[in-house]
Amino acid sequence: MDNTETARPRLSRESLREALKIFEYIRPYRWQFAAGLFLLFLGSSVFLVFPKIIGQMLDVAQGKVSTKIDLQQIGFWLVGILVFQGVVSYFRVMMFAQVSEKGTADIRVALYRRLISLPTVFFEKSRVGELVSRLTNDVEKLYNTFYFILAEFLRQIIILVGGIAVLLWMSPRLAGVMLATFPVIVIGAMLFGRWVRKLSKERQTKLAETNTILDETLQSIHAVKAFSNELFESRRYGRSNDSVVEVSMRYAKGRAIFAVFIITMLFGALFFVIGYGMYMVQQGQITAGDLIAFVTYTAVIGGSIASLGNFYTELVGAVGATERVREILKSPTEVEERLRGNVNAGRLRGNISFENLEFSYPTRSDVAVLKGVSLDIPAGKKVALVGQSGAGKSTIMQLLLQFHFPNEGRIFVDGKNIYDYDLESYRSNFAIVPQEVILFGGSIRENILYGKPGASEEEIISAARQAHAWDFISTFPDKLETIVGERGIKLSGGQRQRIAIARAILRNPSILLLDEATSSLDAESEKVVQDALNNLMEGRTSIIIAHRLATVRDVDCIYVLEGGQIVEQGTHEELSELPDGVYGSLARLQFELA
Repeated sequence: MDNTETARPRLSRESLREALKIFEYIRPYRWQFAAGLFLLFLGSSVFLVFPKIIGQMLDVAQGKVSTKIDLQQIGFWLVGILVFQGVVSYFRVMMFAQVSEKGTADIRVALYRRLISLPTVFFEKSRVGELVSRLTNDVEKLYNTFYFILAEFLRQIIILVGGIAVLLWMSPRLAGVMLATFPVIVIGAMLFGRWVRKLSKERQTKLAETNTILDETLQSIHAVKAFSNELFESRRYGRSNDSVVEVSMRYAKGRAIFAVFIITMLFGALFFVIGYGMYMVQQGQITAGDLIAFVTYTAVIGGSIASLGNFYTELVGAVGATERVREILKSPTEVEERLRGNVNAGRLRGNISFENLEFSYPTRSDVAVLKGVSLDIPAGKKVALVGQSGAGKSTIMQLLLQFHFPNEGRIFVDGKNIYDYDLESYRSNFAIVPQEVILFGGSIRENILYGKPGASEEEIISAARQAHAWDFISTFPDKLETIVGERGIKLSGGQRQRIAIARAILRNPSILLLDEATSSLDAESEKVVQDALNNLMEGRTSIIIAHRLATVRDVDCIYVLEGGQIVEQGTHEELSELPDGVYGSLARLQFELA
């Protein structure tokens, strides 16, 4: 990952311009948003009437008002205004709720769609916990901004500006005394706010690191238990949590000092204003009711200033969240990265040709994985890639699937450069059965249907039978509706493999990729799965990666890779007879041990 997570958000003109672009997701709800803003302005304006009414009631009670208005009439007016305020507040909240709920839902969907369409290299450089944090924590910040923070921030500004206007109208002299304290409060609030924002960002970063540890541990829970590392992981998580607490306490201390500063300054200013106001009442320059109203307005304005400091901090955090979200939304997808590729692949025959491929992974560009690899695979043939780990076998598959771009060389399928094809139609011709099958947490039916979402019941059962999966599926009480559990944990390894094969059969690919599909199975399961694979490979171009040479004895051609190069090629019999051959050495070792 880059340093976006740890970068400190700044409220610059550029960052604000960029942050405002997120509002394109609430454009469909702009009328609700406009109505909410209007009701916000109306409700805030009505709120400013209350202090004046309170002062008016005191003057009426003391007989200081010459009109015939009595307390009962004022009480009726007050009840009417309260009811009106309540109705306005209800509809304002509902308008902003529509905007925030639907707008952030659209953002989540857009972010998810963009994430899953990004190139593989993006995920190789990113940590799952950080990406999940962006889809949860950062979007939640935007939700709070749309629903609460933005509305309250604007509300406090309206109250602040409106309150000051009313004070100047009521008593310019007393208002001037009160306003003289503003610069000290504002400057102090800015300085404290900057410090608190820094601590808030540091806390968020530490919390994201803790969530990453949690995510990684739960995803690898079998490894944790197998190595009896529960205590180690608990300590690791505990240390990370301790760092969160340490930063959080500094953050809380900063907020506490900030609150003390605001409260001290506000109450100090308020007592000064009250004292000066008492003097003016004594001199007959204002009534006691006006003084009460003035002090109430001052308290309301003070509360607005204090709130604005907190809301400003939250808005800066929302700007930072917006930048992180938009970073993903602006990242080019696999399709956008390609300079060409609009030819519909249709149903490919499966003639594959690799020409002088050279490749190194972007995350470790200094290590050459493939060094001038060339090979041809005729349509319908079965070939195997054999070699030590790190020789480049899986890399060839990834390049064929266009997960990465080769540094040099070209790949052709049916005579066309693979980058000339439309990516979706091209990949629809492939199916892969990996060594470590990861199923989705739904039912067996849903996992098989992943190969062809619109398949019929007959097609699903037929694929399951060909994969030798129906034998065990039919024994389950819920049959195809059986829930497989998180990552397929409720099924055995052989059962998961056969579900994956059924999925591949249902897809009916032109090109089949088998990556160590039987290496983790016991002998009995391997035989059943191998029979299913033979059904699957019939009539398709098949590329098989295998360490167990017994599973590739009958393929049409075996390519032996070593150090990123093809060092041998031929049938099992041909390669076994080569003196001092790499394949022969491996074969003798494995078959002798067998």
